[in-house]
Amino acid sequence: MKSLWKFTDNLGTFKSYTAHLIKTLYFPLCNEKIMSSITPELRGDIKTGQDSFLLLPATRQDLVDNRWSRNFWVNIDKNKIWSATGVSKDVKQIAADKFLLEAGLLWHKITRANKSVGLKAEILSFVPASNEPVEIMQVTLVNISKRKISFIPTAAVPVYGRSADNLRDHRHVTSLLQRITLDEYGVIVRPTLVFNEAGHRINKTHYFVLGCDGRSVAPQYIYPTQEIFCGDAGDLEAPESILKSELPQKRSIQGREAMGALRFRRIILNPGQSSSYIILMGISEDRREIRSILKKFNNPQKIKSALDVTKKFWIQKSGLFIRDGNTQDFNNWMRWVSIQPVLRRIFGCSFLPDFDYGKGGRGWRDLWQDAISLILENPKQARTLLLNNFGGVRIDGTNATIILRSPGEFTPLEISRKQNKKTKFLTGFIADRNNLPRVWMDHGVWPLVTLKLYLQKTRDLGILFEQAPYFGEARQGTVLEHLLVQNLRQFYNVGAHNHVRLEGADWNDGLDMAEERGESVAFSCMYAANLGTLARLILEINKKKIRIAKELKNLLQKINYNSASAKRAQLKKYLFSLEPKAPAIKVDIDSRELAAELKEMSQWMMRHIRKKEWLKEGFFNGYYDNKSKRVEGRKNCVLRICLAPQVFAIMSGVATDAQIKAIMKNVQKYLFDKKLKGYRLNTDFKQELYDLGRAFSFAYGDKENGAIFNHMVVMYASALLRRGHRREAQKILCSIYEMAVNTGRSKIYPCLPEYFDAEGRGMYSYLTGSASWFLLASQKGA
Repeated sequence: MKSLWKFTDNLGTFKSYTAHLIKTLYFPLCNEKIMSSITPELRGDIKTGQDSFLLLPATRQDLVDNRWSRNFWVNIDKNKIWSATGVSKDVKQIAADKFLLEAGLLWHKITRANKSVGLKAEILSFVPASNEPVEIMQVTLVNISKRKISFIPTAAVPVYGRSADNLRDHRHVTSLLQRITLDEYGVIVRPTLVFNEAGHRINKTHYFVLGCDGRSVAPQYIYPTQEIFCGDAGDLEAPESILKSELPQKRSIQGREAMGALRFRRIILNPGQSSSYIILMGISEDRREIRSILKKFNNPQKIKSALDVTKKFWIQKSGLFIRDGNTQDFNNWMRWVSIQPVLRRIFGCSFLPDFDYGKGGRGWRDLWQDAISLILENPKQARTLLLNNFGGVRIDGTNATIILRSPGEFTPLEISRKQNKKTKFLTGFIADRNNLPRVWMDHGVWPLVTLKLYLQKTRDLGILFEQAPYFGEARQGTVLEHLLVQNLRQFYNVGAHNHVRLEGADWNDGLDMAEERGESVAFSCMYAANLGTLARLILEINKKKIRIAKELKNLLQKINYNSASAKRAQLKKYLFSLEPKAPAIKVDIDSRELAAELKEMSQWMMRHIRKKEWLKEGFFNGYYDNKSKRVEGRKNCVLRICLAPQVFAIMSGVATDAQIKAIMKNVQKYLFDKKLKGYRLNTDFKQELYDLGRAFSFAYGDKENGAIFNHMVVMYASALLRRGHRREAQKILCSIYEMAVNTGRSKIYPCLPEYFDAEGRGMYSYLTGSASWFLLASQKGA
């Protein structure tokens, strides 16, 4: 396959003549209030959250299978009906269309021209950067024939209008809640309830599809339900009202599946003439806002102005990491990588069609790693965000796992009961993903890793003494105390081999079946590094005394570090001391003694890992399974090596210079895919590991079982950069870029995907933490 797309300027704009042939391609459109995905056939969805989808929630496979789309029909006569988006049962006519996609930051335009029909359609789609909760679609029809053409245009947008959960939970019953209002310009749907048998809520959300022509004239007819528009066949790709040119029938419209089908007046175009139509699709809790949106975007001049503002906004966001020494194509690609942390802050991990991460929200790890890009962009602005984030830490050293997008999403049961009233909090926290009380053992690592970058950029040591609340507790502590709580807990939270317990998983969610006896050597390395960092920071602060929670002294008492059982007993003592509702008592401790204790802990962990986990094969073992057995090394003639333990051993300083050389040699030998030219996450273990995690039940070469997983590959480059191996690091970063832009294999738009599968296809576009790390590594390697 030839190149899927090609850049056309130095602002990240690209074009494609074949994008419509890849049915799983999707493109993001968004602002702070609304999120969309859109395909070359204008499939995809529009939503503001898990409970508010305007269009039917769409997975990657739904983009291929379902019939929902933002369609636009043209009736020239009963024998000549054309879908300007290419979504029709008329396969021959679609095949005759000449297709072009043009897209940029963040706008999307498809052009279809059909000589037999005599028309060309240009369909522009974008979400305004001015933050109105609306997706704008402007359709321009041009007569490309040598004769007059008379036709009737009809926009056709099916309205789902409810929670994604209702796809399999009372789909028909929730349609009975729909209340449809016929507006002069379209339809407004407001369900009576947000349906949830655990507790129904009065619904305040309005879903709307409104439209006008280029002269701001309203549609002539409106089809408010799918039954009226499609007829008994119910086929959105062959609606009876279009095929038979039927006007809307007077039927009951309440409690039905809603439809935003807007039929405009018949128009006659001379050769070369054009007509335009504006379709506004949005979600709002304020009925008055809908009217103001219509007024703001009801003619082509207003659309052009809004598009210009939107382009300027995203171009500015994307230009922070452009380097003169790079090629133009690489700089263009970097523009897309640069906005990915912003996209993930808006979309979370799950609001694009690859939503295998649950119900939309970002996780704890995402919160801290996405902050890396903000620190690189504007360190001072990052301060408030970082302080806010510490409010998700619990006093026992664990943390909330799901991050809400805005304070408006708080409910009284979901946020800490007592917060610092002087601080304006930007996000809220939910205790568990999908109501599962699960602990990811790596979570305590990331706050300090991110804060360390902030301190390197600002030297703002004062942030360590700012107060932050504890999640779910009526107490506060300094940022430094939060960091001590998180990292000291894990020093004592060890398994039989005296490494930190794996619990529910580390960064690799697929290692989720070793909760009782599993251990993560990989992140023991990182906790060792963090304890050393805390020791250095405390000395740098240059204060005689440090004030901490009284209970925390339980984790600073001298014990035998070689005894795993003694460590666990000490942790248990600390946890028992955290009595609910007990008054928060602070004590002063000597800062030099504290720093010395932390340094000793750090050095003990590093020595222990070097002594026990360096394998004769020339790399580190990274894990113990739920039978307390070592995972890596040579097992029954199968060489097992994972990339993550090597990365964190290098990054943390656990690996010596000689060990790094051996690791690089073996990573190249065992994990580098010569065909795809990328680095795999692990070798093929040749069996399922029910005592370690689901990852090894995946087909090898996909997801967390041996894919070219960009997050870890970029961190490998970052680790090598830290240890002075600049040339090798740049080679690794280049391998990711080259895989991404080899679109014959990757089959993605310009972006950094989460991973490349066994075929080299890019998977989970846009929403990946590897983007922030790529920006950081690129800046260090520049």
